[in-house]
Amino acid sequence: MAVAAASLTDVVVRRSGRNILDSVSLEISEGERWAVLGPNGAGKSTLMRLLSARMHPTSGTVEIIGEQLGKVDIFELRPMIGLASQELAETIPVQETAENVVVTAGYGVIGRWRENYDELDLDRARTLLAAFGVGDLSGRMFGTLSTGERKRVLAARALMTDPELLLLDEPAAGLDLGGRESLVRTLGRLAKDPATPVTVLVTHHVEEIPPGYTHVALLREGGLVAAGPIAETLTSQNLTRTFGLPLVAEQRGGRYTARSLSLD
Repeated sequence: MAVAAASLTDVVVRRSGRNILDSVSLEISEGERWAVLGPNGAGKSTLMRLLSARMHPTSGTVEIIGEQLGKVDIFELRPMIGLASQELAETIPVQETAENVVVTAGYGVIGRWRENYDELDLDRARTLLAAFGVGDLSGRMFGTLSTGERKRVLAARALMTDPELLLLDEPAAGLDLGGRESLVRTLGRLAKDPATPVTVLVTHHVEEIPPGYTHVALLREGGLVAAGPIAETLTSQNLTRTFGLPLVAEQRGGRYTARSLSLD
C-alpha cells in the first residue's frame, strides 16, 4: 500500500467570510505525479500554500510527510518541501546570481548572506542548473534572466535540498511556445525518473501537463470537481464541469489537449 506524502481531509480555508477552499479531501501518495487544474479563483494557489506549509487551514486537517500542520514546527518541515512559484520569485533579490538562488535553498533562505556552503553544495547547484538547461547562466544575476530562464532556475532551486515533496506552481506561465515545450520536456524527464520526489504541478492548461504525470485534481470555486488517475479523470465531462463551458479532452503520445466543443 502506497504511503501518503500529503493528505487533506475536509479542508476549509475561509477569508473575509468566503470559502477559498471548501471541504477538500485529497491524498497524494509516494511515486505519484499530480497536476492540479482549474480556472482563476479556483483555489489552486491556496492549495499549494497549504502543501508548502505556508498557510494553515481554517478547519480540517493537512498532513505533509507524516506531520500535521498545527502540530509541527513548520521551519523543520519546509526544507523537506521543494517549491517553485511566482510568489517566491518576487522575493528573490534581482542582483542574486542564479547559482546563489539555487544553493541558498539549503538553508531555506532567500538571498545569500553569511552562510557557508561547501563544494558539494555548489556542485549540486551547478548540476541542477545544468539539468534544467541553464548551467551556463550560473553567474548571471537573477534580475537579468528571461522569464523562462527564471522558471528553470527556480525549478532547480526546488530540488536543491533533495526534498520529499516537490511543488511547481504554474512553472510554464508567461513562457512562449518554445519555452513552454522545452520546460515541459524537462519536467517530463523528471516525472519518469524514480528518484524524483512526489510532485504536484499547478496549471491552467492541460497542454502544460508533462508526460509521465499519473494523477490530476480538478478545482472549481474552491471545490474539488474530480481527482484520481489522469487517464480516468481528465475527461471531457470533468473539464466541462471544471471550466464551465463545453470542452473536448484529447490525449496523444502522453500529452493532453483541450478544445471547445463546436456548437455550430
